[in-house]
This record gives sequence, C-alpha cells and structure tokens, in this order.
Amino acid sequence: MTVLPSALQNLRRIPEGVWALGFVSLLMDVSSEMIHALLPVYLVTTLGASMTAVGVIEGVAESTASIVKIFSGALSDWLGRRKLLALIGYGLAALTKPAFPLAQDIGALVAARFIDRLGKGIRGAPRDALVADLAPAELRGAAFGLRQSLDTIGAFIGPALAILLMWRSHDDFKLVFWIAVLPSFLAVALLLVAVREPARTKDLRKPRFPLHVDELKRLSKLFWLVTATAALFSLARFSEAFLILRARDAGLPIALSPLALVAMNVVYALSAYPAGAFTDGRSRLAPLAAGLLLLIGADIALASPYGALAVALGVALWGLHMGLTQGLLATLVADVAAPELRGTAFGLFNLVGGLATLLASLLAGALWDSYGAVATFLASGGFALLALAALALTHRAAPALGAPHRA
Repeated sequence: MTVLPSALQNLRRIPEGVWALGFVSLLMDVSSEMIHALLPVYLVTTLGASMTAVGVIEGVAESTASIVKIFSGALSDWLGRRKLLALIGYGLAALTKPAFPLAQDIGALVAARFIDRLGKGIRGAPRDALVADLAPAELRGAAFGLRQSLDTIGAFIGPALAILLMWRSHDDFKLVFWIAVLPSFLAVALLLVAVREPARTKDLRKPRFPLHVDELKRLSKLFWLVTATAALFSLARFSEAFLILRARDAGLPIALSPLALVAMNVVYALSAYPAGAFTDGRSRLAPLAAGLLLLIGADIALASPYGALAVALGVALWGLHMGLTQGLLATLVADVAAPELRGTAFGLFNLVGGLATLLASLLAGALWDSYGAVATFLASGGFALLALAALALTHRAAPALGAPHRA
C-alpha cells in the first residue's frame, strides 16, 4: 500500500476527540488570524509603530504564551484534568477578542495581544498532551499532523476573510476586528460539548506538585535533545508578521498584504498531515532536515531583489517548512515523554521555543530597521544552517530519534 492511501485510511482511525480538538483550533485560529494578519500593518500605518516595535510586540506576545505553557502543562499533569485548563485558556482568549476593536492606542493593543496570548499559553500544553492521551501510539504522527493541519486551515481562512472584509468595508480595521469575535466563542462551545477527556489509568502515578525538581529529573535525555534542537528551529524562524511586511514592501496593497499569510498557511495545512502520517513507523528526523533546507531556500528567495514573484516563492517554501517540522517536533515530544509527564514536557518544550522566538523576533525587527529586509532573512538562513548541524549532531548522539518509530 502506498503512503498516501494509507494516510487517508488512517484518517478514519483517528479518535473523534482529536478531530474535535482540531476544529476547536481551526475556529480559534480563524478569529485570531483575522486580527493578527492586519495588526502589523495597522500598527505601522495607522498608529506609527516602528519595525523594532513590531518585533518587540510579536516576540513578547508569543514568548508570553510559551512561558505560561510550562505552568499549565505541569498543572494538567498534577490535576489529571487537561480539558479544564484548555477550556480556561480558550475562554480567556475569546473574552479578550473584543479588546482589539476597542483599543485606542499602541499600549492598549499590546495589552490585548498580551492577554490573548496568555490564553493561548494556558491552553497549549494541556491540549497537546490531551491529543497524545487520546491518540493510539501507532497513529501519533497522524493525530498531531491532523490537529496541526486543521489549526492551519483556520490560519489561512482568517487572513482570507480579513482581506475580503477589508475590501468590502474600505479598509475598516475595527469592523474586521469585531467580526473576528464570533468564531472564538464557537470554539469554546465546541470544546465544551465535543471533547471527552480519558480517565487517568491506575498504572500512571500522580506527579508531585507542578515543576517539582524530582519530576523534572524524570524527563529523559532524549526529551532535552529534542527541546534543544527545536529551540534552534525557533531561532531560525521569527514571527510571520515579517512575511506580511515583506509582501507589502514587494508592492501588495495594504488590504491584500495578508495574502502572504494565506498562501503560507495553505501550503502549511496541505503538508502537515501527510508529513505526520508518513513518519508513523518511519524516521521522524529526515523530514525535519528537509524542512530546514526548505527554510533556507525560503530565506534566499525572500532576501532576493526579484520582487513579488520571489516573495511568493519564499512564502510557499516557508509554509512547506512549517508543515514538515511543527507537528513532527510535537510528535517527538509525545514519543519521548512519560505519559504522566506529558503536560510538563510540552510546557518546557514550548517555553524554550518561545524564548527563542522572542529573541528571533527582536533580532529580526532590529536588523530590518538597521539594515533592511535582506539582512533579516539572511540571518534566518544562517540560523537554519546551525539548526541543520545541530540536527545531525542530535542524530549522532541519540540514534534512536532517527530510527523508524514503532508503537
């Protein structure tokens, strides 16, 4: 049986709870990306923010989410109630969405972005651990790939709706922000009624109070290798806000600049599930290496002087890189973490990645302001080369990570 028919057949075997979590992510991403696709341009063109300020805002927002994940993930291990924390996180994000159209200055927008990402941080690690709890081991790559694909479908529907609404409303930012509120509340309702959390089995011991040093010591060497490698991936890939601004510089009108996110996320969504399903029973490291090579190609295209065509190629390669790497990195964490410590493991994994994203976004904004877009994307390519070297060293230090995965 070929890979594609097998992957399609496995879709039917993925538990309903994983599908529901995927659609919850889809709806929340429609809401969030309708706002975030326009926010960088709104900050720069309407409120007069600098590129460095955009980098600070994006970096702080994403790193806030990642820092909170470590606490919510560990708490979900201790309580044994991952759905409750996911509901709190999604609920907080939904309640803060109206703050975006109500904000009158940069400070208020920063506060709204911060609280929105706080909700993302609370839900992220418990949700990923819940996917791992629900999915059979032999379908783990497919399950994470499916959730990532559905999440990313929302991430391109959101900007596409933002473009359409901006066109129909003659660039009325606040109207689009108000419409974005609705899908966020639908996401919370779906999570509440459609996801059932499996009971903790008796053979899994309850961890000591969250982040106790004894529990951290139980995380394996393989987990820390995966986390360190993922941090280098994050250093090489800063906020997608800079793709929007690169598209604007290439000549796209303000209302159409979110097309960069739409195109990137279409490619991302189409590739994430096949990439995850392909690795069930196979090596997970080879697609990660391919993803880094694609990111280097994307950076070269985005740094080139050939205008819109080169930017379009770079955005597509960036999306393919995301599809080949993001779900697989999460799958590796699920592979190497003890079931009773999955929330803690995902929290630590996202904390390290978030701090790397903060550094990458700050560096990207400063380089853009000082030396232009070319320097920003060439720096990303340089970090991708370092990540590729680290991946090779990781494979040498822990050959089990590169071996075919077996349930």
